[in-house]
Amino acid sequence: MSTTTARGAARPAPAKGSLRPRRPRRTSGTFNFWLFTGPFLLGLLIFVYVPILWSAWLSFFEARFTVTPSEFIGFENYRVMLTDDQFMGSLGTFTVFAALIVPTTWALSLALALAVNRLRFMRAFFRSVFFLPTAVSYVAASLIWKMSLFNGVRFGLANTVLGVFGVDDTAWLADPNPPWYWLVIVTVRLWLQAGFYMILFLAALQNIPRELYEAAAIDGAEPGWQTFRYITLPQLRATSTAVVLLLLVAAYQAFDEFFNLLNKTTWGRPPLVELYYKALGDNQDYGAGSAGALILTLLICLVTLLQGRFMGFGRGEDAR
Repeated sequence: MSTTTARGAARPAPAKGSLRPRRPRRTSGTFNFWLFTGPFLLGLLIFVYVPILWSAWLSFFEARFTVTPSEFIGFENYRVMLTDDQFMGSLGTFTVFAALIVPTTWALSLALALAVNRLRFMRAFFRSVFFLPTAVSYVAASLIWKMSLFNGVRFGLANTVLGVFGVDDTAWLADPNPPWYWLVIVTVRLWLQAGFYMILFLAALQNIPRELYEAAAIDGAEPGWQTFRYITLPQLRATSTAVVLLLLVAAYQAFDEFFNLLNKTTWGRPPLVELYYKALGDNQDYGAGSAGALILTLLICLVTLLQGRFMGFGRGEDAR
C-alpha cells in the first residue's frame, strides 16, 4: 500500500502499529532556575537578610546578655553609639586605614596588571603567582606577619634586617607611639588583596582596542606616559571606579587582621572590631551593638553612593 505525494511520486505508507519516535520531554525553565538558585537564595535569606532585619529590630530595644528584646527604648541605642568616644574613634581609625590602603592597593594592582599585560611569555605563570595570595586566610596571613615578619623581638625578619644596619629592635605592634602597627596592617592587607584587583585591571586592559594605540602612534604620541595618561587610564575609568568602591567597602569591613594583630588593645580598632567588643564584651549589649551595625551599614551605603557619583559610576559614555 502506498500514498502519493504532491509531486506524484509514490511512497510507502507507514505500517500499522508502528510507533512515532517520542520527542524528549523538555524540562521547565522555571524549574531549572529555582533548582540552581533556590539553595543560594535560601542561604542568603537565612544568613543575611533575616539577621539584618533582626538586628534592625533589636536596635530599638534594651537587650543585654540576650538577643531577645526586653524593653522598647526607641533611638536610645543610636544616641549611645553616636556619643560613644570609642565607636566614633573607630570611624577615625577606618578613615586612616582607608586613606592608606585604598590608593596603595589601587596603584599596586594597576602596576602589576600593566607589567603582566606587557609580558610576551609566562604571562599565565606570573598572573597565577600574583593571584595566589588571595586564597590565603586573613587569619593565617596575620599570624605570619605577627609571629615571623614583624615580631617585636630580634628574631623577627624585619628586626633582623634592620639589625644589619645597626637599627635597634622595633616593637611593631606593642606601642602606638609611633604607630608602626599601620605598616604591619597595611602590608598584610596589600599582599592579600592586590592580586584580585590585578585580575580586574588585567581584564580591562585586554579589552582596550589596539587601534587606539596605533592611532596615537600615527599622531606622534610617545609610548609610555602619554599613551598611559590619554588612552589607558581613561579606558580604565569604569574598572577603577568599581575597584575603589570595593576597596572602600572592604576597608569598612576590616576585622581579621586588626583583631589578630592588635588583640585587645584599645587603640587601632576599626568599626567592626569595636562592635565585636561592644556586643560580645563584658556588657554584651546587643541592642547598642545592633544600632552601631546599622549606623555602619548606612555609612557604607552613603559613602558608596557619593563615591560612585563622584567618579561617574553608571553613567554612559556621552555623560562623561
